[in-house]
Amino acid sequence: MEKSKRNLLYEEAKASLDIWRYVFGFADIAAAKCAIDLKIPEAIENHPSSLPVTLAELSVAVSASPSHLHRIMRFLVHQGIFKQVPIKDGLATGYTNTPLSRLMMITKHVWALAEDNPCLSHMINEAMACDTRRVVPRVARACHDLFEGVATVVDVGGCTGETMGILVKEFPWIKGFIFDVPHVIQVAQVLDGVENVGGDMFDSVPKCDAVLIKWVLHDWGDKDCIRILKNCKEAVSPNIGKVLIVESVIREKKKAMIVEDRDEKLEHVRLMLDMVMMAHTTTGKERTLKEWDFVLNEAGFARYEVRDIDDVQCVIIAYR
Repeated sequence: MEKSKRNLLYEEAKASLDIWRYVFGFADIAAAKCAIDLKIPEAIENHPSSLPVTLAELSVAVSASPSHLHRIMRFLVHQGIFKQVPIKDGLATGYTNTPLSRLMMITKHVWALAEDNPCLSHMINEAMACDTRRVVPRVARACHDLFEGVATVVDVGGCTGETMGILVKEFPWIKGFIFDVPHVIQVAQVLDGVENVGGDMFDSVPKCDAVLIKWVLHDWGDKDCIRILKNCKEAVSPNIGKVLIVESVIREKKKAMIVEDRDEKLEHVRLMLDMVMMAHTTTGKERTLKEWDFVLNEAGFARYEVRDIDDVQCVIIAYR
């Protein structure tokens, strides 16, 4: 058989297997989420015995059907999330955690995990920088007038400085501040006209004329969101102070509402992001305008406006 034909047969055989991964790929995530929701890693870790946990013990600990739990654990063991080991002289088996399953224990929010895990922190920083390069030029075009007369701008949750790098080029008269947690500031860019400041937005925000906060507030529930916004409000100047919030605003559909195809696709992304927030954060969410109105009023802002930038995000400008 010619080599090219053998290669083709190999590729076709591989494709016939790979297609199943795409058809049923959701099962990987579903099973892992099931383990997290049932707190299986915690049940194994906190078991009073130093021995591996049997199926019977585990089913009692997590209040799950033994037959269903057996099938879930069989799948997760195959995926390398848990280990199954012999006990009682090989007459039975039990389950133990792995480094991967321990990461699924709900002990910290994602930002605390990033602080302890440089690889995760780098991945988050790169994702934020990628989005910034796409979105911030749109923000600058839509909000050019808002930077007139502004001398200092603090980027809250400024990550490695991608946003501020764009802004100081677009508005060279401003003095910029990248404000983020210390472990992020350690790897932030050093830019002309920009100062890097480590701190905690839940405690305070550096004084300035304007605050920019992009894709930060959706990570938090209303209580934390209001606390952050209050600190942003206290940071800006009384007369010209403003807070520019770059976030999505979920549309509240009305009956007989005519929606353009592009707008419908953007809205679908916003709703997908809301699912991501629900899965990846403890209390985060994408907000409707009504929900934004609530947190802004609770934070004490006098008024606000919303500017469309023809993207998933909008710019909400809150005035002190």
